[in-house]
Amino acid sequence: MSADLVNIIFGMKMRQARAAAGLSLAELAQRAGMSPSYLTEIERGRKYPRNDKILALAAALGKSYDDLVSIKLQPTLRHLETALSSSLLGRFPFAEFGFATEDLLNLLTREPEKASALLHAILEMARRYDLQEEEFLRAALRSYQEIYENYFPELEEAAQQFTAEFAAYGLSEQRPVTLEALATLLQTEFAYRLDEQKLAQQPELLAYRSVIVAGKRPLLLLNPQLYPRQHKFLLARELGYQYLGLTERSPTSPPDEVHSFQQLLNDYKAAYFGGALLMPRAALLADLEAFFALDTWQPQVLADMLTRYDVTPEMLFYRFSELLPPHFGIKLHFLRFHQANGDLRLVRHLNLSQLHMPSGIGLQEHYCRRWLAARLLREMKAAQMAGEWERFPLPGIHIATFLESGEQFVAMGFARSLVLSPGENSSVTVGFRLTPEVMQRVRFLADPAIPQETVGETCERCPLLDCAVRTAPPLVLAAEEAKAKRLLALRQLEAAQCQS
Repeated sequence: MSADLVNIIFGMKMRQARAAAGLSLAELAQRAGMSPSYLTEIERGRKYPRNDKILALAAALGKSYDDLVSIKLQPTLRHLETALSSSLLGRFPFAEFGFATEDLLNLLTREPEKASALLHAILEMARRYDLQEEEFLRAALRSYQEIYENYFPELEEAAQQFTAEFAAYGLSEQRPVTLEALATLLQTEFAYRLDEQKLAQQPELLAYRSVIVAGKRPLLLLNPQLYPRQHKFLLARELGYQYLGLTERSPTSPPDEVHSFQQLLNDYKAAYFGGALLMPRAALLADLEAFFALDTWQPQVLADMLTRYDVTPEMLFYRFSELLPPHFGIKLHFLRFHQANGDLRLVRHLNLSQLHMPSGIGLQEHYCRRWLAARLLREMKAAQMAGEWERFPLPGIHIATFLESGEQFVAMGFARSLVLSPGENSSVTVGFRLTPEVMQRVRFLADPAIPQETVGETCERCPLLDCAVRTAPPLVLAAEEAKAKRLLALRQLEAAQCQS
């Protein structure tokens, strides 16, 4: 057991003993000959008293020395001990949310029995759905992004400053950054070595987009199967690590292991910097102003942004999620789905719009196939089978209405094949609530040619039995309806009993 946990348990037991004796901190301090502030530090698990002080505290509390120093907790607190000793608690980024770890412990130990029961329930749910610490940390990062609306001015300014500082390499906010410029920058200014062959020589490493081998002259291994625009992002992100001084990071992309929240946060910051470098804020905001001012939906204008900035659909849409909330007052949700053999998997999501979006975590159900993401993948598969698929087709759009709540939102999206996963397709979509303010801001949303669709969450919860794209029966809905009937029958029985 760690020293920190021993301190916490001692402080918890002392607080409980003080409460049982009906003593305030000041009264206990007077009896034991110590200051109230020192006792506060002990109760919060920050300090562990010397033996002579423990003897004085035990006498003041009417406890034996052995009882007070024992690290064994009563049965109702065992789950609390398990939670406090978990690595998750130590790795969770409380400070990023303005919450010191000891503040949390203070809250937990005020009502330790209730806290123990709550934590036991949470741990049971985590075990039931096989949630790993990495998933908790990724959820914390998404929450962190949502708190700040996924916009970080200091990273925007850093990318702008970098562009000005290294303008001699051809960097400019008015034209796309070239792959050659980024490669030269990394090699000249940051002593990088770049290699596009080594990963291909080891087939087991071809699942990685890149691998960094640290050293005096870092070696960046790039997957040769990727498109040049994907290489550009990887190089721009490396510049972010270096320019921002981010040392704790993932050595591979995608990462195999997550060791800390700081690692995830640094990876995110470097990627943000890379996106801002490839798609400068001022230029993209001007393009978005012009796009939103169109009277009709013109997908080619959106597709042309991919060419102008030489980026992938995911890079472009994720950049939208950073710029639209602060500059247009439009909060987005971002979804990325993968599909292989008919299986639709949500692999990345960010919800700034606060719409009730499916998370895909612990949910063994089938996502609504009326969603734009699913429709684009169906159309893509059909085109592939007919031999008519283009690498970058025009994006799709629809205005969707949630079946139960009646909330409306607009979604735009692209579909594409995954270069590192043959036979697997991907769709990326962004969406936002359809409000009068948004309708005024985005003029083309009044275009009557934009398809309208009614959507649900999952097939298992959907009452639309005549849905042409349903992939599973409404089992959850049927169970809920059966439960409602049972409750109604029970109430009727109770009412009849009261009248008799």
